[in-house]
Parts: sequence; structure tokens; C-alpha cells
Amino acid sequence: MNILKKAVQLKNHSGFRKYFSNTSWLMAERILRMTVALLVGVYVARYLGPERFGLLSYANSFVGLFLALATLGIESIVIRELVKSPESRNELLGSAFGLKILGTLLMWFIILFSVPLTGNDTQTNIFIAIISLAIFFQAFNVIDFNYQAEVKSKYVVQVQFIQLFLTSFTKLFLIFLKAPLLWFVWVYCFDAFLLAIGLVVMYMIKSGNFCQWRWKWEVARSLLRDSWPLILSGVLVSIYVNIDQVMIKHMIDEQAVGLYAIATRLSTAWYFIPIAITSSMFPAILNAKYNNSSIYHQRLQTLYDILVWMAILIAIAILCLSESIIDLLVGHEYAPAASVLSIAIIAGIFTNIGLINNKFFEAENRQIDILYRSLMGVSVNIILNIILIKKYGIYGAALATVAAQFSTSIVYTYLKKDSRILFFMFLKSFDARRIFS
Repeated sequence: MNILKKAVQLKNHSGFRKYFSNTSWLMAERILRMTVALLVGVYVARYLGPERFGLLSYANSFVGLFLALATLGIESIVIRELVKSPESRNELLGSAFGLKILGTLLMWFIILFSVPLTGNDTQTNIFIAIISLAIFFQAFNVIDFNYQAEVKSKYVVQVQFIQLFLTSFTKLFLIFLKAPLLWFVWVYCFDAFLLAIGLVVMYMIKSGNFCQWRWKWEVARSLLRDSWPLILSGVLVSIYVNIDQVMIKHMIDEQAVGLYAIATRLSTAWYFIPIAITSSMFPAILNAKYNNSSIYHQRLQTLYDILVWMAILIAIAILCLSESIIDLLVGHEYAPAASVLSIAIIAGIFTNIGLINNKFFEAENRQIDILYRSLMGVSVNIILNIILIKKYGIYGAALATVAAQFSTSIVYTYLKKDSRILFFMFLKSFDARRIFS
């Protein structure tokens, strides 16, 4: 009865309906994107085979090492400021856009300096150059920040639907043409360009001319001052997320990268769900923090309850079906990836916890904690990769990922006294009597 009463109360609450609608749009887009990307990605992986797919994944991961320099990790800060000061939208969006352009230029310079040090062949370096060009268009993602702050993500989702359809059709058409690998690399640029154009057109229709955006040094400095720990943390996260495939390529070969890449891609295919939930609820968490601390902590605990159990149930299902999934989707060529998938799926539990922890630190204006936990994760991951890849190959890389996620999401919050509330929220999530009372 209590659950039914709560459901009725939530249904009649205008704020809940607003956030539920926003989350529904985000979830619909993520579900469609996951489904289409999974199916199309399977066809691409089958067509290319482990070696060529591994080379494509390596080039993407190499660029990914430096991606945070372009994105700057300012999303949550910009959204927070837009929620607090919507009248400053043009200055906030213009300054954020300018910072992202400057960050992209810095990223290109560092990649240009780093590529000669890798010992890669010319073809691989060309792939890296093409993928790095696509990063320029991510600066237009500041438009998405605006609609996240207004809880109107449906506008962005509509653009993403069109982008997803056109990009997916292009990949399938390339397979039909039996196109070379180079053409698939160019799809990265095409995909990013489509999204940028779509966002600009949508913004001009719904919100006004983006030419009204204004760069203000004061705003830019303020964003950087608040987000510098997030920027450094983003750099560390970029290294953490991509370093395993780069190390596998240089310590083993491209085929091993292909096997590992398909397993990790499948193990993270469902991450859109917790990301959509946390992104949509972040404004609600911020509002509760400013108005009612009890509701603030209650909403954080609710996120823990939902995301922890979601991850556990998905992990159990994948552990039971990993071999069948690999064989059905990508075929016997990728058979060794099944064991990697079984290991990597466990990391999802700690990834979900980490998402909530980051939102807590951002809401508390403790971005420095995000930096410290990212540094901890990168250190654990690299050290264990060096040890375990040599001994266990791609399976060792998967084990290193799980250990790194556990250290940042559980160990870090327990060791820090002022973050221990997060550790106990995690433990509290396992109290079924409380959840269903």
C-alpha cells in the first residue's frame, strides 16, 4: 500500500511529471541509440573482423586519451550556472563554446606532438588524424547543456534521432559497398558534423540566434575556476577509459584490441540508462540541495537504490549468457571475447556508483574529490594493466578495469571521512526491507 500511495503522490506532483517527461525522452533516445548502435556495430565488427576492427578501435582510443582537453568537463558547471542564472544564457553558452574551441586546438597540438612517438605506421596515424578532426564539432554540444538546464531534452533528442538514422544508414551502405576501412573512419567526422548542424538549426528555431552568444572573460574564468578539478579529472578519466586498448595494441596486437573492444562495447552498451537517469535528475538534486537537505539526501539514496540493483541484475544476466551473446552477435572469430565480457560486466556496478558519487561532489562543489578519485583510478588501472596484461592478456586488462572501478567508487568514499556518507548509502541500497517499505 505504501508503494501505491507514493506512486500516486508522485504522479500528481508537477515537478515529478516534468522530470519524468524529460527522463522519458532521454531514455527513449538512449534505448534507440543503444539498440541501433549495437545492431549496426555488430555488422561493422563482423564485416571488418577482429584485426581491422581492432585498428579502428585503437585509433579511436588514442584520440580518446586526449578528448578531455576538448570537452573540458564543464558540462555540469555550465548546467548549474544556467539553472541559477538563466538570464545569463548567452554569456554562459558563448563562453563555454569558446573554451571548447580553445580546448580542441590544444588537443590537436598535443596529438600532433604525440603521434610520432608511438611508432605507428602511416595508415594508423592517418586514422588518428581523421578522428581527431571530428572532435571540433563537439563544441556545439553546449546547446545540449542549455536544454538539460531547462529540463527540455526532447529537443536535443529529436536531433539525435535524425543523426542516428543517417549515420547508421551510412555504415550499412558502406558494408553493402564492401568499402575499405578508411571510409568507416570518415564516418566519425560525418556523425559529429550532423549533430552539430542539427543542434544549431534546432536552437535557432526554438531559442533564438546562436550568434547572440557572447564571450566574456569573467564568465570564462569563472567556469574554469570552478571546473579545473573536473578538467584534470576528465583528462584522467579519458586516460583510464582508453589506455587499456592502447596498451593492448602495443603489448599484444590489433586483433587482441578487436576482441577486447567488442567485449567492452557490449558490457557498456546499457550505460546509457544510468547516465540518462543521473543527467535528468541532476537539476532536481541541485534544487533540493538549495531548498531542503532532507529531500536532497533522499534523492541521492533513491538513485543508489535504483542504479545499484539495476547493475547487479544486468551483471547476473550477462554472466549467464556471455558465450551465447558473443557467438550470436559477432560470431566464432570473436569467441575469446566471451570471458572478457563476463569480467567487464561486473565493473558496471561500480560505474553506476561512481556516477552518483560524481553528482554528489559536483552538487557539494567538491570537484577536487572527483580529481582525486580519478587519479586513484588511473593509477590502479595502469599499474594493474602493466602487470596483468603481461600475465593474462586481454583478460588481465578486464580485471584491471574492475579493480580500478572498485577502488574509486567504494574504497575512496570509505577512506575519506567527509565522503563516507556515500559508502553507507551504497550499503543501505542492499536493505530490501527499507526499499519496499
